Amino acid sequence: MITKMKKYTFLVFYRQYESFLTQLRDFGLVHITAKNVDLEANETLQESVTYFAKLQSIIAQAKSYCTEQISPAKTADIQAFIEQWENTTKQLTEIDQDIQATQKEAARMQIWGDFSAKKMASIASAGYPLHFYTCPKSAFDDSFGAVINESNNVVYFVAIENVNSLNNEGCTEQTLNEHNYSELLQDITALEAKKQAVINELQQLANQNLQALENEELTVHQSIDWQKVELNTTDLAEGSVKYVEGFCPLEQSKDLDALLEKEHIYYESTDPTAEDTTPIQLKNNFFTKLFEPITRLYSLPNYAEIDPTPFFAPFFMLFFGLCLGDGGYGLLILVAGIYLILKKPDLKNWGWLATFMGFTTMVVGILTGMFFGINLEEVAFLAPVKQYFITETNASVHVADGSYHPMMVFAVAIGIFQILFAMGFKSAKIILQKGLKYALYDIAWLVFLITGIVWLFTSPQGTTLYVFYGILGLCALFILFYSDPDKKILIANLGGGLWGTYNMVSGLLGDVLSYIRLFALGLAGGILGNVFNSLALQVGEGMPAWIGWLPMLFIMLFGHGLNFALCLISSVVHPLRLTFVEFYKNADFEGGGLEYKPFQKLNK
Repeated sequence: MITKMKKYTFLVFYRQYESFLTQLRDFGLVHITAKNVDLEANETLQESVTYFAKLQSIIAQAKSYCTEQISPAKTADIQAFIEQWENTTKQLTEIDQDIQATQKEAARMQIWGDFSAKKMASIASAGYPLHFYTCPKSAFDDSFGAVINESNNVVYFVAIENVNSLNNEGCTEQTLNEHNYSELLQDITALEAKKQAVINELQQLANQNLQALENEELTVHQSIDWQKVELNTTDLAEGSVKYVEGFCPLEQSKDLDALLEKEHIYYESTDPTAEDTTPIQLKNNFFTKLFEPITRLYSLPNYAEIDPTPFFAPFFMLFFGLCLGDGGYGLLILVAGIYLILKKPDLKNWGWLATFMGFTTMVVGILTGMFFGINLEEVAFLAPVKQYFITETNASVHVADGSYHPMMVFAVAIGIFQILFAMGFKSAKIILQKGLKYALYDIAWLVFLITGIVWLFTSPQGTTLYVFYGILGLCALFILFYSDPDKKILIANLGGGLWGTYNMVSGLLGDVLSYIRLFALGLAGGILGNVFNSLALQVGEGMPAWIGWLPMLFIMLFGHGLNFALCLISSVVHPLRLTFVEFYKNADFEGGGLEYKPFQKLNK
């Protein structure tokens, strides 16, 4: 649900302004309204933002170097530390580049062997300079020079005489490094030692200064928030009065009123209007709150809407299970979720979400007889219960003289239910926003469709049939002649009603067909998992038992790992699509809500 807000207007005497903002920050529940101010044009603010980003980057680096208990924060020169840190990390980068270049050079020089640069220099000073060449083996002649090495049909040789003619023979002269291969390896070892010394220095700096850095980050963050509030404050009466607007949750508004009256601050509080950009704070129970990141992924609802999170959450969980469709994969997700809950407190909410998703997938997989690609119907010891699995063999559904897989029928049925549910959600939203008369058109469509579905499956007779005729006829009148309640002449709505009917019929068909993918994706994942199982068994049967298990294990791990990854992607993407396209469209979700971010005192 969306937390109810109260809009506040503050008029503060300029001498009280600093004190007022401090108290407002300590209260920590007022979201300051953003005015049409270009924050990026304010140089002071942008300098603070740039500095804050630099601090965040350095803190992230420092955390990766912390190897022991962090020392308590000291009163330090942060700017001097930042300069030292940047110089040291730059030095580390340069050493890494030198190591890579030296390794590359060592690989090039390895084939030339461990020559002596001093001996080559003395030979050259005696009038016999050495020239080093490479030449394709097919073009090499023994008269070219002395062979040093040969590799990949390339000859490496040294020449003293007739070097000018060698270039015309397809040979390429090489420039050797002053250090031979062994010496280059020694250079790499020395660079590695130098690198470790720099890393040790960074570790020491991180351990000694991380807490001071985090304190500085908190201070700068607080300063940025303060500057933003000041920039969103309007000066009145030649600057003697400060005008500020904000929003506070309704439940805490009385506490804010008491504080303002105590400090003799003039204020007005009103209910937000449609013209206000009211911030959105979602307030849901434990289960529904887990799905709020999905809501935020698309957009927060605006203040006039209903929070869709509680209404799509159960569908999303079910859709995930249907798309993944394998009880074994669900077990893996369940175990991963429990691990996050127990071992990773920062990811506890994601762990609970994974646990619910994994449990749903396990239930779906077991009911449909699929566990790590194994068809449970074919398992011998499960023969007494195989008739209970929801498979085409056990529970095929006959519709319109055709036999269909029960899960395909279920996917279509749950899709129709969600679409009708979304239409009801839309009607409720319109009633809350505008009133009942503006929702009659949508209610008529909802009742018309539900009545038609009931008629299709019950085949009413006698008086009941006429009741159905009456309901459908009444709904048709509203659909054709009441699409726009603001038009006084009903016949003027006929064009809009016909156009709306065309859009509804064509749109519903496409929407319903989208839900068949729930069955198709689950079926595809099960088939692919079964294929990898069969392939592993076929490979293992053709080999001795003592070694056959190894390729079997590889195929099983690789195959199921690949299948699990693909199924996981589709099990997230398609439910997102069904939520953001089919459900949101039929629910007439508007979105565009601004997140509630109160001006408050920050803590680490």
